[in-house]
Amino acid sequence: MTQITVGENEGIESALRRFKRQVSKAGIFADLKRIRHHETPFEKAKRKAQQRRRNRRR
Repeated sequence: MTQITVGENEGIESALRRFKRQVSKAGIFADLKRIRHHETPFEKAKRKAQQRRRNRRR
């Protein structure tokens, strides 16, 4: 779960921007999109290969 703390002098716009950045970095929207729609075996293999590439880079 993604969570941010808003500073005393921080505007809501900047806090929302930080939250959106963290959500996209965590891959939450990608997971929701994947879960909501049917994924063919080819798409599943392609996604897993991309994930393996990302993990190897880290």
